[in-house]
Amino acid sequence: MVVDPVTIRVGDSQAVSGLWQVPDKPFACVVLAHGAGAGMTHKFMAAVADGFEERGVATLRFQFPYMENGSKRPDRPAVAHATVRAAVKAATRLGSGLRLFAGGKSFGARMTSQAQAEAALPNVCGLVFFGFPLHPGGKPSDERARHLAEVRVPMLFLQGTRDALADPRLLVPLIDALGGGATLKMVESADHSFHVPVRSGRTDEQVLDEVLNAAAAWMRSH
Repeated sequence: MVVDPVTIRVGDSQAVSGLWQVPDKPFACVVLAHGAGAGMTHKFMAAVADGFEERGVATLRFQFPYMENGSKRPDRPAVAHATVRAAVKAATRLGSGLRLFAGGKSFGARMTSQAQAEAALPNVCGLVFFGFPLHPGGKPSDERARHLAEVRVPMLFLQGTRDALADPRLLVPLIDALGGGATLKMVESADHSFHVPVRSGRTDEQVLDEVLNAAAAWMRSH
């Protein structure tokens, strides 16, 4: 699989790295933002991009500025939102003519949804979330999801039933309240990283296949 490095300009004084990966005959493109603790080259992000390529979906992964600069402290929301917008602009150019989606893993999913709620991301027709972080671990709450009511494009939530950052007892009614624009795909026995215990009878690879199949099918239908 061929992965091309790209540079994404964020405003006049900042640039971040990106990775563009495209199959021979893509039907869509998705902009993927990484989680808080690991960047765009993390094995999960790479596996998602590879899996999407196998399913006809191009991807643009990118770094948030703090990760680009080697910091462990996530950027302020305004900076993260601007970076998401810059990545979407780059993907629009790279994937000209493709249906465009945006989203990402955990922190990246939340920053993308906040950016969309604040002002529509140009050309984006849906959001795909891998483990939306509804609340901090051990502190069940739905406060982090209040902005989702302002999102005006379809959303797909891919969540594990053992996700410590998204209690199903809060998540399920939240998705229901969002109405037909929100779709929830629950993955049995998976945690926030989509890892499953041996006793589940499945492997992490099988779980990721299930997740990516659901995401690709959802994108085809939107």
